[in-house]
Amino acid sequence: MRALIQVVNNASVEIDNKIYSKIDYGYLILVGFSKDDDHKVIDKMVDKIIGLRILPDENNKTNLSILDVNGEILSVSQFTLYADTKKGRRPSFVNASGGEQASNLFDYFNSELNKQVSCVKTGVFGAQMKVKLENNGPFTIYLDSNEL
Repeated sequence: MRALIQVVNNASVEIDNKIYSKIDYGYLILVGFSKDDDHKVIDKMVDKIIGLRILPDENNKTNLSILDVNGEILSVSQFTLYADTKKGRRPSFVNASGGEQASNLFDYFNSELNKQVSCVKTGVFGAQMKVKLENNGPFTIYLDSNEL
């Protein structure tokens, strides 16, 4: 599992020129799954994401977690996080999880986040979306479950 976490002042997902989801201060998380991922991997990643102290405290030091600031999360499925560009110029996605498995893992990931974070919103799995954000910092963290 891979996650790209961006600290945002606000973020939204548009589908067919209509806002589907919108958050204020918190994280925009782009998340992708590999064929080998399961609930155990997701549990580990959720724990890591929730516990990350990447938000500024009163002294502008990265000391606070998403829970400390009652922040919001917008979670968007992004299979392209598993792009393999080692050969040629066209990315390969052979390591990305397939549709049904990835959809189920995405649902599980969001349900686990929702157990701890008061506001978790999502994009639509497999939909053509426009993701808009106002990055704060900018501050972006990349997590790979194989490196935890």
